Amino acid sequence: MTDPAAVARLTEELTAGLKTGDLEDFYRDLHRHPELSFQEHRTAARLAARLRAAGYAVTEGVGRTGVVGVLANGDGPVVWLRGDMDALPVREATGLPYASTVEGVMHACGHDCHVTWLMGAAEALAAGRAAWSGTVVVVGQPAEEAGGGAGVMAADGVHERFPFPDVVLGQHVVPGRTGCYSHTPGLIMSASDGVEVVVTGVGGHGSRPESTVDPVVTAAHIVTRLQTVVAREVAAKDSAVVTVGQFHAGTKSNIIPAEARLALNVRSQDDRVRERILGAVRRIVEGECLAAGCPVPPGITVVPGYPNTVNDAALDQEIAAVHRELFGAASVFDFGPEMGSEDFSLLAPPGVPYDYWYVTATPDAVWQAAPGETDEERFGNVPDNHSPLFAPDLSVLAPGVRTLVSAALSRLTAERSGT
Repeated sequence: MTDPAAVARLTEELTAGLKTGDLEDFYRDLHRHPELSFQEHRTAARLAARLRAAGYAVTEGVGRTGVVGVLANGDGPVVWLRGDMDALPVREATGLPYASTVEGVMHACGHDCHVTWLMGAAEALAAGRAAWSGTVVVVGQPAEEAGGGAGVMAADGVHERFPFPDVVLGQHVVPGRTGCYSHTPGLIMSASDGVEVVVTGVGGHGSRPESTVDPVVTAAHIVTRLQTVVAREVAAKDSAVVTVGQFHAGTKSNIIPAEARLALNVRSQDDRVRERILGAVRRIVEGECLAAGCPVPPGITVVPGYPNTVNDAALDQEIAAVHRELFGAASVFDFGPEMGSEDFSLLAPPGVPYDYWYVTATPDAVWQAAPGETDEERFGNVPDNHSPLFAPDLSVLAPGVRTLVSAALSRLTAERSGT
């Protein structure tokens, strides 16, 4: 492990020449041109061009639309830096002068920040390669939001085709007072699963419900009963969420349809809790369909999503120490595990340590205007990730580059310093 103060000083040296205007221009361009999962062709091309210009060996089309840049710089560890690239099917409502020009698509989760940080860090490390030894692998990942792009990259041989990682590092922009960095050793994000439900009834005329088995009513009972799963079947000490995100049925007001479809999202932080929730969902769906007299059993399909994200505790503490030196002790804190989910961990092969942290980015004016007397109260009243109003403050672009650079240097300078 290197000296945090020495790493912080070196980071300041390597990033002293950061061109804030260039970072902002790059970011605004990405924000204006968001692309959905596995459609990130323009974004990938922009990242690839900057990596090539900085001296990286670049491969495009990894995991369909992913980008991998490799900078080999002598003996030493292999450090992977990851940034996800995709946007969301959200209509932007920020009113920003650089708002999305793509109807119904927006960088509402801040992945445009992630790509900008990744590009800036890659360029700074390349320009300062005389100060470190090892290999930097830059991963522009597609489809974090929908499609499990990390798993697709793994299936496409990213671990076999490129230098095998010693550590994998990543970060995410989140709401909160700007200038803070949240580090959590161990569990930081939850597992996520999808459940698709098909309720089959007997359709008919809306004037004669007695001749039908109404799947809308049955599905509505299912939705209501599912609210008891977390409240009554999960211990208070355990964290879990069951959300019904989609309910589709019918085509006309006077037609009772023959089918209703539900789509659920299940979040959990413990395998036992996960299995209990999925078992309860199955039992409730089957029970309500049986009680309604549905002609056939319901269709229930579990779609595994993302696993728990569990930071390597020692690695996280090492990088948090560097960030304290770089930004001040008061700026680094432990937000604790949350119910959000990520596929980041799938880029780390089994046994390879990884670390993932948060960078807060709510504009100061928005933060100060939010209702609440404390930071915790304000946090719940500012636009969150996935909101059509989510708009990170551009002042976080340069610090977000420095967090990645310093994290990478904490390993890339270890052998040179003899620690």
